[in-house]
Amino acid sequence: MPKPKVRRPTPPRAHRRSPAAGGLGLAAAAYVGVDYARRHLSPAWWRWHGRLQPALWGALALAAAARAPFYRRWDAELRAAPRFLAAMALMLAAFLSEAISVRFVSTVLGLQWHRSTAPLPDTGQWLLLALNEKLPQIVVDLLRAPIISLHHYLMLFIMLGFSALFDCIKGPGLGIAARYMFTMAVGRSLRTVTFLATILPSARPWCAEARYQIPDHPHPWAQKYYAPYASDPDAIRRVIQEDMPYAFVKEYPREYRPKWGHMSFLVDILRPTVEEGSSWYHFLKKASGGCSDLMYSGHMLVAVLTAMAWTEAYGGWISVVIWFLVLHSAQREIRERHHYSVDCIVAIYVGILLWRMTGFIWSEIDNSRTRRLAKLDKVQNRLFQAAKDSDMDEIRGLLNEVELAGQERKGFSQRVILSFSSAMIVFTLSCVLLAFTLTSDG
Repeated sequence: MPKPKVRRPTPPRAHRRSPAAGGLGLAAAAYVGVDYARRHLSPAWWRWHGRLQPALWGALALAAAARAPFYRRWDAELRAAPRFLAAMALMLAAFLSEAISVRFVSTVLGLQWHRSTAPLPDTGQWLLLALNEKLPQIVVDLLRAPIISLHHYLMLFIMLGFSALFDCIKGPGLGIAARYMFTMAVGRSLRTVTFLATILPSARPWCAEARYQIPDHPHPWAQKYYAPYASDPDAIRRVIQEDMPYAFVKEYPREYRPKWGHMSFLVDILRPTVEEGSSWYHFLKKASGGCSDLMYSGHMLVAVLTAMAWTEAYGGWISVVIWFLVLHSAQREIRERHHYSVDCIVAIYVGILLWRMTGFIWSEIDNSRTRRLAKLDKVQNRLFQAAKDSDMDEIRGLLNEVELAGQERKGFSQRVILSFSSAMIVFTLSCVLLAFTLTSDG
């Protein structure tokens, strides 16, 4: 009697996109293009934009709500929710730490230091100025054009995350959002440590005077450890030889100390003035982008993470376009002296490396095949034995175990899934509106 042939289970097919998937790239390009035309090409768009933009986001919200009942991966979204919330909390904590640090490095040396300290030589900017003399004017105008800004990159990622509802990318959408926010938190934390370690002069010497109300004189820390030795080579040599500071703190006006309750420990770090110091929360909201050079560029980190997410999750021509926009943003940051060239270069490779390192949170690679093959390795001997014994029931049972190993776990009631889906759509759309409102100025 011939022995039955045992076939290995067919590997699962790659993630198939719905017919709507092709429209995601067009929607992204249309969003950036229409907004650019509204702001820079046609002033008539300003009148209609106040109505068009809410209508656009309202249509997207209604489309997401209409699609939600037909989405088949709410179980996976529910399992990804704890990671999503934890990543959001970590990102907000990183932003708070960064805001405190930005204010510190901008004020510790005083306003006089910002006025008198020359920017660092930047060969990248020299190259762009040289190209302005060589390239056709139309190309120079294109390089100078503010095509895309920070809030566009955030909106592009939000569109990408919501596209999981329409099977444009592999779900769960909260999984890729958790990876994005976790990577952002790590990148922002590394950035904070970097610019705190060494304070670099701003590429815009007038920035501090225009943006902040800070004392002219340096903080007592800077008076003791930096200011006396900054411009005297003999003093620097003596500090190196003795490995101890020897200058005395000068008599300057006393630092203003508002009553911030439990947050009063921030007063020495942030150096508030009488006009600014009524509330520590509103005070930190004014931290803005800082007025010393912040190594590396936070704007470029957001741009690179958005481009990496699109490249991995969606790919195609729109990802190539987004990478060109990232490079365009980098040269504009340098050209307009928001950052030195090194800040943009470091942000690009740090963003790429960090995204590569966080694939354990969410990945486009289908893990079900790996789980099936691992289960097949475990039952291989039993499968061969069942084949020798011509035990078809045992073979079917073992193959069913292999198939089940690649499937996602089910364990949530329909009521729980319905409540969760409604809450998450409202929550994420609220985050969209907040992100758009708070970053609309770039």
